[in-house]
Amino acid sequence: MIRNDFKKLNIKKLDNLYNEDKNKIIIAGPCSIESEELLLDIAEFVKKNGATVLRGGAYKPRTSNRDFQGLKSEGLQILDRVRKMVGIRVVTEAVDTESLPEVAEVSDIIQIGSRNMQNFTLLREAGKYGKPVILKRGMAATIYEWIRAAEYIYESGNSDIIMCERGIRTFNDYTRNTMDIAAIPIIKKETGLTVIADPSHGTGIRDLVIPMSCASLAAGADGIMVEVHKNPEEALSDKEQTIDFRDFQELMRKI
Repeated sequence: MIRNDFKKLNIKKLDNLYNEDKNKIIIAGPCSIESEELLLDIAEFVKKNGATVLRGGAYKPRTSNRDFQGLKSEGLQILDRVRKMVGIRVVTEAVDTESLPEVAEVSDIIQIGSRNMQNFTLLREAGKYGKPVILKRGMAATIYEWIRAAEYIYESGNSDIIMCERGIRTFNDYTRNTMDIAAIPIIKKETGLTVIADPSHGTGIRDLVIPMSCASLAAGADGIMVEVHKNPEEALSDKEQTIDFRDFQELMRKI
């Protein structure tokens, strides 16, 4: 049993993030913001097909410094313009305390990525902006450590925390990570917090995004976050795990 204080909180349900027909949070968009024209096309498509939040990375912490690192401030400016043109909420990642203020100015939801799950200074600061915070599980984090990390956000007076299961490292090398589906009902039981799943990073394989989305929702997830691109094979990052427009429509039909 995990001792925590979240059940004592007056947790607000993030109703404005839910697709009313599906009763689920649907976050979709490209791994990285590449251009305004492309992001606008993707945003209009995913919104039309049921997404309630547009995702798009401006700052991209990558394993290799040779990989695309994102458009940074320019990417945030593009995201802000597209958000206003399309009329959709957006989420993007803050990678450090330096990027956090400009991310918070544009983004409706602040994302803390897997690599920063235990960046406690960043967690405390992110909680101060009064916006929902998506906390992705660290790639080698236990459930206990994940919950403890969320408490740093709450410590700053923010209970609008969205826990995101995005897979963990195991001995399995077929998929990029291993989706810990059991973590979804465990987190909901132990904390009462909103839980979403990211099967794109959880599997790293395009063909597994739809079945693992369905599995996550069947396990009780409040929503999903998936990577969608107009032409995945041309994406500047994570093309292997990114679905195209037709697959996104199929996903929305199945859930």
